[in-house]
Amino acid sequence: MPVPRFVALRSDEVNLRIGPDTRFPIEWTYQRRDLPVEVLREYNQWRRIRDMEGTEGWVHQSTLAGRRTMVVVGQQQRELRSAASAESSIVAHLMPGVVGRIRRCPADSTWCEVRVGDQGGWLRRSEIWGVSPTEEIN
Repeated sequence: MPVPRFVALRSDEVNLRIGPDTRFPIEWTYQRRDLPVEVLREYNQWRRIRDMEGTEGWVHQSTLAGRRTMVVVGQQQRELRSAASAESSIVAHLMPGVVGRIRRCPADSTWCEVRVGDQGGWLRRSEIWGVSPTEEIN
């Protein structure tokens, strides 16, 4: 698989190490299943990742999942819309830090279809982290 690429944390406890082996100390433990991270490098079964705050380190590949997730970014709540348009109706307000699944992001669109809990809708690409600016997700 190409790098860089986005993946999600597989469980509520994922150890971030300073090097690609269990001999290296744990620098951080993530406690948020489905949090998106970006894979920057690969070494055997280890992946160097970066989170949305820029923290980098190594995790074992078994702690990552290929599902596409996103996290709401910014300092204010975001409006989840019924369609890919600022004029469409608001279906929910999402606080920064909320994690959800990406359903699709058309390559030529500034909007992505997402699902947060039982609620689905559209968010601006610029309001989420977990997808690159021109990436297409179907």
